[in-house]
Amino acid sequence: MTPTLPTVVIPFTQLQDKDADLSMKIEEGFGPDGLGILSVSGVPGYTLLRQNLLNLAPRLANLPEKVKNELEDPQSRYNFGWSHGKEKLESGKPDLLKGSFYANPILDKPTTDAALIQRYPAYCGSNIWPQSTMPELEIAFKSLGKLILDVGLLVAYHCDKYVSKETGMPHNEGIEQIVHRSRCHKGRLLYYFPAENSNDSQDSESMSSWCGWHTDHGSLTGLTYAVFTKDGVEIPCPDSTAGLYIKTRTGQIVKVVYKEDEIAYQIGNITEILSSGRLCATPHCVRAPKGEKATGLERSTFALFMQPDWDEKLVFPEAGLGHVRQELIQANESLTFGEYTEKLLDKYYHQKM
Repeated sequence: MTPTLPTVVIPFTQLQDKDADLSMKIEEGFGPDGLGILSVSGVPGYTLLRQNLLNLAPRLANLPEKVKNELEDPQSRYNFGWSHGKEKLESGKPDLLKGSFYANPILDKPTTDAALIQRYPAYCGSNIWPQSTMPELEIAFKSLGKLILDVGLLVAYHCDKYVSKETGMPHNEGIEQIVHRSRCHKGRLLYYFPAENSNDSQDSESMSSWCGWHTDHGSLTGLTYAVFTKDGVEIPCPDSTAGLYIKTRTGQIVKVVYKEDEIAYQIGNITEILSSGRLCATPHCVRAPKGEKATGLERSTFALFMQPDWDEKLVFPEAGLGHVRQELIQANESLTFGEYTEKLLDKYYHQKM
């Protein structure tokens, strides 16, 4: 049986204290033997902002198709606005199980440079809000996104403190400053449509039935605890095997749990590379609930992808490359985050952004 482990938890009051030594907790959560995830408890205002946004996900997903089509942005490969059925499951089938709404919670228009928008549409594009049909979405999305970013910057500060103890890394090269400087953070509001029959829904037997195995690409990802609803009423998840699974450094698969009022943070590949492997990104997936009680169940959640600016110059230290994308990057090579992303897409997706 797959073990279930709680995340390492840091109370917000401790995180706020810049003099606090949280290196043991950072190492336990993000270090080479960690799960690549930790959570922050007791963040003021978080519970209400989470509820406000996640309650809008079913309404957004059930807007008329004509309205949702107007919220699509093919130019950015559906990385802004509404996206449904544009991504593929591991089986290669279109992913019709979930709909996503993407936006930058900090900047509506990160740049007006047409050449940059054409080269990096997923980073440099503009937000698309349903102003006339759901004006409250913009307010709720930005409020939660900004809070998760602010708390994420504190997590990044303590990560830098932990890494620089060993490496003497300059302050402006740490995750905190990289994330702080960036103009291209991306929020993703996710809505999982109710399965008509949860035992024969697409790929339901697989552990990664709701979200395939992947490792986050950027610096740091903030995650909310999901809300489950049935017929419009919030209920606890009816299947204890459903949820987030992580593959550890030793190849063991574990289910990871954190509380409803905690914000979880996961390390991305860029941070693993730049920290010379002292902070570790781990592959993870999401398993859908199964069984009769899961029929008609909806799930809403939110992720904030904190990533470097497209123009951020990154120097890739030899020690950090480890198992990560070695065939793409030379040791001590310098690339912008935008160039790194292009290399990644060319190699793994054979297409430009």
